[in-house]
Amino acid sequence: MNLQAKTILITGSARRIGRALAMAVARAGGRVIIHHSSSPEEAEAARREIEALGCQAGVLQHDLSDPSSAAELIHAAAELGPLHGLVNNAAIFEDRDWQNTTPQDWQRHMDINLSSPFFLSQAFARHYLEHREPGETGRIVNILDWRALRPGADHLPYTISKAGLVALTRSLAVSLAPDICVNGIALGAILPPSTGKTPPDLLEHVPAGRWGTLEEVGQALVFLLGGPAYISGEILYLDGGRHLV
Repeated sequence: MNLQAKTILITGSARRIGRALAMAVARAGGRVIIHHSSSPEEAEAARREIEALGCQAGVLQHDLSDPSSAAELIHAAAELGPLHGLVNNAAIFEDRDWQNTTPQDWQRHMDINLSSPFFLSQAFARHYLEHREPGETGRIVNILDWRALRPGADHLPYTISKAGLVALTRSLAVSLAPDICVNGIALGAILPPSTGKTPPDLLEHVPAGRWGTLEEVGQALVFLLGGPAYISGEILYLDGGRHLV
C-alpha cells in the first residue's frame, strides 16, 4: 500500500507499538506526525529515524488527559500539512479490578482512551472535510484490544474504555460516511506490558501459539490507511485467534 504524500497523525507514537506504527507509515511513503505526552527524547529519536529513511516527520506534544483540549492537537498538526488520516493509539493500561478502581482511575481511562479519541476524531473530520482533495477518502483508525469485545474481570476501566472505543468506531463509520472511513485494529499479544507483568500461560490461550510482531501491526495499519475505501466500521483482529477461544 502506498501512502505517498499522505499526512498521518498518530497519537502516542514516540515509543512501543505507536513508534512501530509511525515507522510503518513512513516506510509506506507517508508523512508522519509523531504525538507524545511526556516522551520528548523518544519522539525526537523516532523523528530522526523516519527522516533517515528519506521521509518527513514532525513532533507534537499534547496532554490527552484533558479531552476538551483535543482539538488543539489537530489544529497544531494541520499547520504541518493537510491531514489525510488519524490513528488513535495513545492509551493507558492500568491493573484495576472492580474492588480497587477509584473514580479517578475510571475517569482517567475514559478521558485518555475514549473521550480524547472522540474529540480528536471530531476535530479531524471538520478539518478534513474542509481541506480534502476531490475523490479522496479520509481515514481514522482506532487501536483497540481483543478483550474489549470479550470483557473480563481484569483491567476493568481499561477494558470498558476500549469497549466504548469499539462502539465509537462503528458509530463514526456511519456518521462520517462516505467521506471518511473509520476502522479499528484489535490487538492481542504483541508486546509484554510495560509493567513487566506477563501471565506465564498467556500463549496457551492463543491459537497461533506465538506473539504477534510489530511488523504485522504496521502492515495492518497501512492496509487500513491505504487500502480499499469500501471498508469502514470494521474491527480487524490481530490477535492470533485469541478472541475465538
